[in-house]
Amino acid sequence: MYVVIMGGGRVGLTLANYLVESGNDVTLIESNSTLCGNAATELDALVICGNGTNTKTLEEANISNADVFVAATGYDEANLLSSILVKEYEVPKIIARVSNPDHEEAFKKVGIHDVISPELTAAGYLEKLINRPKIADLIVVGKGNAELLDISIKNSRVCGKRVGDLSPTDDYIIAAIHQNGEMLIPQDDWVLEENEKISVLVKTRSVKKVTSIFV
Repeated sequence: MYVVIMGGGRVGLTLANYLVESGNDVTLIESNSTLCGNAATELDALVICGNGTNTKTLEEANISNADVFVAATGYDEANLLSSILVKEYEVPKIIARVSNPDHEEAFKKVGIHDVISPELTAAGYLEKLINRPKIADLIVVGKGNAELLDISIKNSRVCGKRVGDLSPTDDYIIAAIHQNGEMLIPQDDWVLEENEKISVLVKTRSVKKVTSIFV
């Protein structure tokens, strides 16, 4: 997959490194000469020192052949303008970072529906860690209406029961069991044991209720 990223700050550079490591072809665009130099040193990919709101720079990045464009600067205005320009090249997927939630509607009005806010995501993650200390880890799924929880079984009423006796329900499904460093897909006849770590896909509105079943 060919991905063009505008923004060589913390978010853009980290994303670029992840994508490169997973085998994707990446071009990073950064207008700040210092950040551009840092990215060129750290990143095993093409780095263009230029302005992603300029069509000449976008074409230098071969934007017409991109599968994905990510506007990842910390400036909503620049991310919005570049996203609008990239739409003209019919890039299949455009993702834009927004720092101010009040600006999200502006992106959607011009047809950019994949809008993310790392700041809000991080804040929401921290809030969940504070309010749900018994959960080992979590991942927000989809549009935030579901979560994947890693839970260690503590409730004695669950221990000794079969997975099929507990899952799936309208609120959750036991998606995986972790043993000896491996993630295993559970069968219905798998018997749950105390302190066993499981991954549960659960609707956000039911997290508290579902957590109480296992912990």
